[in-house]
Amino acid sequence: MKKAILTLTFINFLTLAFAQVQGLTDINGQRLEKQRVSMLILGSWAVGNIALGATLATRREGEDKYFHAMNAGWNLVNLGLATAGYLSAVKADPAAFDLYATINEQHKLQKIFLFNAGLDVGYMMGGLYLMERSRRTENKPERLMGFGKSILLQGAFLFVFDLGAFLWQSQGNGALQPLLEGLSFTGNSVGMAWRF
Repeated sequence: MKKAILTLTFINFLTLAFAQVQGLTDINGQRLEKQRVSMLILGSWAVGNIALGATLATRREGEDKYFHAMNAGWNLVNLGLATAGYLSAVKADPAAFDLYATINEQHKLQKIFLFNAGLDVGYMMGGLYLMERSRRTENKPERLMGFGKSILLQGAFLFVFDLGAFLWQSQGNGALQPLLEGLSFTGNSVGMAWRF
């Protein structure tokens, strides 16, 4: 009788452990897919801005020239970030993350997008500042106005992008909740309880 109970307990433990690992793999796969799609969106925006900006900057004069040149230059950075983020998501193995790493990666990515959304507000303020400053200077005001408009546009796009990516990624937080049930955290220890 004790052997049967012990065997059933062990089988139940293995079943729960497998379900948790499969759940983690699914959660990580979804997070990584969202990251890939987000980086494709950012990369597409960057490529379009680089192509259009580089083309129009050579054909325009004054404020328009600086606007398009800044769009192209700004998006070289976006393209680099999008490429790095995409490759990171493609190379990651969804099954390689344990529970701690899954939670850590989920929240780290969300914090990055949320922090960037805050930076984007700063970019927009910087763009508005340059536009205002262009009205009070005689030293190439068209450059300040063009750069300011470009930075305002790029900051606005990135704000919508980062906030949207943050909200999309945070939808995965609910999937982590069932995996955390049974865990208990105290000041110095972590415990786990299985209910049969």
